[in-house]
Amino acid sequence: LYGNGPTKCSLATGSPGELGLVKVLADAFNKQNNATICWKKAGSGKSLALLKDKKVDMIMVHAPAAEKKAVEEGWATKRTLLGSNEFFIVGPPEDPAKIADATSAADAYRRIAKAGAKFFSRGDNSGTHKKEMAIWKNAQTKPEGPWYVVTKDFMRATLRRANAEKGYFMTDSSTWVAERRNLPNLKILFKGDKFLVNTYHALCQPKGATAGAETASKFIDFVASKEGQKVIADYGKDKFGEGLYNDAAYAEKYND
Repeated sequence: LYGNGPTKCSLATGSPGELGLVKVLADAFNKQNNATICWKKAGSGKSLALLKDKKVDMIMVHAPAAEKKAVEEGWATKRTLLGSNEFFIVGPPEDPAKIADATSAADAYRRIAKAGAKFFSRGDNSGTHKKEMAIWKNAQTKPEGPWYVVTKDFMRATLRRANAEKGYFMTDSSTWVAERRNLPNLKILFKGDKFLVNTYHALCQPKGATAGAETASKFIDFVASKEGQKVIADYGKDKFGEGLYNDAAYAEKYND
């Protein structure tokens, strides 16, 4: 719960909340609007479900196809590009599947499956999981067997487990930058495929659908504003030496 103003709204998201970006954005917004924002921790799939069921007023997610469907069906509105990060495939430095030599994310996944090297999947219908499954589809490979470990957990927890058990995992770059000092058994082994760019959008309830819909709409406007975008672009630089997210201007060339 951020702020103590009388105007309230609830927001569901995953990593942007877990890494502290939501709090910084909410604090800046609340000062100007005498508002309170309640963050609910949920991956993209769960966040979308919460919005559909009117359990939250707005969401920040990275699942473009599902987002577009939500808008088309009329239970979500104001889809707004906020920024982006990217996915890295990390793993043990010895790289038993040799994914450092891969030509694409799909090629990296094929190599992991062929080697039977331990791979961690969130398996939770999050945006990360949706992206992972799209890569397996592109790789024409069905992930199954003792090497494929489903955690049903969030990004940070799964990344830490991959470190503890020396396995492969596809992490978002923001969580990697925030956690890398605590991950001695992992390194970035593959990145750079355009398919791994990860765009974030906000969506909210239609006007009047929930008590906090109007405040949520105003919050989206703030995050998309010059002030909000500067918060996103600068977030993490003071603590980690580099930003955790790219702003919407950078993300626009990857937007869909």
